[in-house]
Amino acid sequence: MACAIEVKLAGSAVIALALAFWLIGCGGGGANQKTETVVINGETFDLELAIDESARTTGLKHRTSIPEHGGMLFVFPDSKLDVQSFWMHECLVNIDIIYLDPRGSVTATHRMKAQPPKGPEESEADYQQRHRQSDYSSVYPAQFAIELKAGWLDQLDLHVDDRIELDLPRLKRLAR
Repeated sequence: MACAIEVKLAGSAVIALALAFWLIGCGGGGANQKTETVVINGETFDLELAIDESARTTGLKHRTSIPEHGGMLFVFPDSKLDVQSFWMHECLVNIDIIYLDPRGSVTATHRMKAQPPKGPEESEADYQQRHRQSDYSSVYPAQFAIELKAGWLDQLDLHVDDRIELDLPRLKRLAR
C-alpha cells in the first residue's frame, strides 16, 4: 500500500513539475509575462505589456525616459476593439505611437509631444481639456498600440497597412 502511494505522489509530482514548466513558459506567454519582444523592420524592442485597464490607463505616465529599445505594447480585448485615442496626460517625454488592427497591420502613426504639466492656477478640468485638444487617434479600429522612444518612427519608415509580426492569438488571450 505504501508503495502505491509513493508512486501516485511521484506521478503527481511529475505532473506538477510539467505544469510549472508550462506556466513558466519556456519561451514566454505566461499570464504573468511583463514584456514582449517585438521586431519592427529589423529593430528589436523589449516592450512592457499593458494588458489590463489599469496598465493601459497608466501607460508611460511619469516616466522621465524610455529605454532606447524599450516602450510599451498596449493590448485591447476584443470587447474594446474600436478607434483608439491616446493623449499625453502626465507624460514627461515625447513618444512615438503605432496603432495596429487585429491582424497586426498599421492603422496610424503619430509623434506625440510631451505637454507642460498642470499649472498652479489651472483646474484639473482645464488641464484635461488642454490635453484632450491633442488626442492621437488610431483612425480605424485598433487592437494594439506600440509606444516607443521618440525618433523611432523616422528610423523605422513605417506606413499605414505595413504589418508587424506579433503572436496575435496569445496576446489577445492575455488582454483583460
